[in-house]
Amino acid sequence: MPVLLHEDFHAPGEYGLWHITETEEWLRNNVELSEAETVAIGQIKGEGRRREFLAARILLHHMSGRARRGELFKDESGKPHLRDSLFHVSISHTTDYAAAIAHPNPCGVDVQRIVPRIRRLANKFVGAGEKLQLIPEFELLQLHLIWSAKEAMYKAFGRRKIDFKQHLFVDFGAFNANTTTGTAFLKKGKAEMLFDLEFRIYDNFVLVGCVERVKVLL
Repeated sequence: MPVLLHEDFHAPGEYGLWHITETEEWLRNNVELSEAETVAIGQIKGEGRRREFLAARILLHHMSGRARRGELFKDESGKPHLRDSLFHVSISHTTDYAAAIAHPNPCGVDVQRIVPRIRRLANKFVGAGEKLQLIPEFELLQLHLIWSAKEAMYKAFGRRKIDFKQHLFVDFGAFNANTTTGTAFLKKGKAEMLFDLEFRIYDNFVLVGCVERVKVLL
């Protein structure tokens, strides 16, 4: 199980990243799925997507430290929850990688491959204030970080009908090649959420985690 990352995330939270090299058979043999999860994976046609589905759940269980795995189930808005846990959770996956995050506060995670075509989509999710932060040298990277941060915020919010350009705002501060943190804000109607961001940059993908900046109560 090649876990590339397993670190504290604004303790007592944590997040992790797994490079998926295992076969689907190995993954199936190393996770006990609930009835609902078995139905869900049965509806996934591609082997790669099934491997990602399984790996994300194994990673989350590995991070939990629990002897028996808790079911990952979704509410009516599609937000995942870990059975018998007080922590908020979020998962993400892309080709050959799975990510997970857990925290007492609302949180989200996103992992994205770096692809040039994101520039064609930028006007759909990058706001005016975010455009001012873009630096030519880092523009492609920043666009992916903005997108991933907003994906993570959307997951933390846990409700549908979010406009990434109108309702979500990302601030990296004075961005440079060593920047690994930022802040973000969600505002939709009466709903307002302030987030702390942390991200990791790899050769061909980015990982972004977010957690709402509220008092932790355990």
